[in-house]
Amino acid sequence: MRKILVTWALPYANGPLHLGHILEAIQADIWVRWQKLQGNSCIFVCGDDAHGTPIMLSAQKQGISPEDLVAKIKDQHANDYNDFIIGFDNFYTTHSPENRALATEIFLRLKQNDDIEVREIEQAYDPIAKMFLPDRFVKGTCPRCKAENQYGDSCEVCGATYSPIDLINPVSAISGSTPIQKTSVHYFFRLEKYADFLKKWAEGGALQAEILHKLNEWFVIGLMQWDISRDAPYFGFEIPDAPGKYFYVWLDAPIGYMASFKNFCERTGLDFNSYWQNESTTELYHFVGKDIIYFHALFWPAMLQAANFRKPTAIFTHGFLTINGQKMSKSRGTFITAKDYLSKLNPEHLRYYFAAKLNSSIEDLDLNIVDYTQRVNSDLVGKVINIASRCAKFINSNFAHKLSAELIAPEIFQEFADALPIIHTHYQNLNYHNAVRQIMQLADRANQFIDNKKPWALAKISATDPEVQKICTLGLNLFRQLMIYLKPILPKVTLEVEEFLNIGPLTLADINKPLLNHTINEFKPLLQRVAEDQAKLLITNTGV
Repeated sequence: MRKILVTWALPYANGPLHLGHILEAIQADIWVRWQKLQGNSCIFVCGDDAHGTPIMLSAQKQGISPEDLVAKIKDQHANDYNDFIIGFDNFYTTHSPENRALATEIFLRLKQNDDIEVREIEQAYDPIAKMFLPDRFVKGTCPRCKAENQYGDSCEVCGATYSPIDLINPVSAISGSTPIQKTSVHYFFRLEKYADFLKKWAEGGALQAEILHKLNEWFVIGLMQWDISRDAPYFGFEIPDAPGKYFYVWLDAPIGYMASFKNFCERTGLDFNSYWQNESTTELYHFVGKDIIYFHALFWPAMLQAANFRKPTAIFTHGFLTINGQKMSKSRGTFITAKDYLSKLNPEHLRYYFAAKLNSSIEDLDLNIVDYTQRVNSDLVGKVINIASRCAKFINSNFAHKLSAELIAPEIFQEFADALPIIHTHYQNLNYHNAVRQIMQLADRANQFIDNKKPWALAKISATDPEVQKICTLGLNLFRQLMIYLKPILPKVTLEVEEFLNIGPLTLADINKPLLNHTINEFKPLLQRVAEDQAKLLITNTGV
């Protein structure tokens, strides 16, 4: 039995979850559920990223403390994930005593290793708000293409990167005043010391090829020291023996994975060190978006190496979510929150749609509303659930809910069982779209068998014809095998299937064991079709 720890990227505690967050959580959750279906020990943790200037300012605007804000948002996020049936073992927060202790411990280890450099730097300062400004809180005209209203670190029009002091006519996003330049002492992690280690680790199979290629570009340019401190006022953890200096949010955020797991260990009695000190007996996987790979594939493993903690076994990176081919945008009506979706549509429909399109690459995934409707209605309802509904009515009505004692075509049952190795490989390698394609081909095979045998025609001649019972018994056994394969994608529907078939939890061990001479329960509709007009309501302003 493998001992696995899995995390997904911590959402920022400054607003509602959107479907991009849900895409990542679903991708991770399917993988975790497949591990558990095999009998592996797989612990699944996450939490909110709860520190930083934006949260401090948002709390001020709402007239509440940052602590109250992040506690409120954490509950909202956990509820949204629960509603999408994300089976996490612990959802925590980076603003926790465990995270403070671990961040402090790691920082002190870095300091002992001579990995911390202290020096003065010049930064943008808001003289009205009396605070240093993060790059994203300075706006102005791009110095290269002259596009207006651009952030202080990069231009969204031409892609140029620069310092806030390079902006033309810079303005503070907080007070509207013109920033001045002011010096301050900052703490830097000497990332460049770990370049050789990072190259070796990255080339050891921990990253996808596209990510490794990007890292190699950074290695060629040369790794820079990483500013890990911020000045007061700031919501976060104060650096030891440095009054008024705080850990930059990206230092303690990934440590939040450790903190969430430590909190889980304290509640359950699990040994924390057995996972974070030993790479030979446990595995660690992170699911993240491609926009934060710099932090996860460079800073994070370097910090872990420097502080003598285990490194990730692998980091699984995915692309962005687009809606009908467009970036998620409030102005275009394509910014869809988790609650927006849940107010209109079934969460397992989205789990299936994402699974049908997800693969192991970092390419973007598009949620096309028409395609979504067709796939759910055609595949899930029209193919898979249809097998159960068309067979169950004969077993329920004509044979007192009892399945036959033999399989009419055992070779077909075996064909479905023999698909396990290839479906396992697809799930294991994050190629869910191939797993779904294989499962739907099997569903077509089952429906073809039933169509060829025509139990409805036989039942018209004799309602209790044993041949009808045998045909429908095989049909329901094939349906059961399909639901074993789909269980990581459709966990709630699977529970209802287990109730309908009057069986315990489906496992991979059941794939070769037919259900015979067995009494099932009355069939009830398991999934409803999607009304296309209802699905289109997700997009508010485009009229599509």
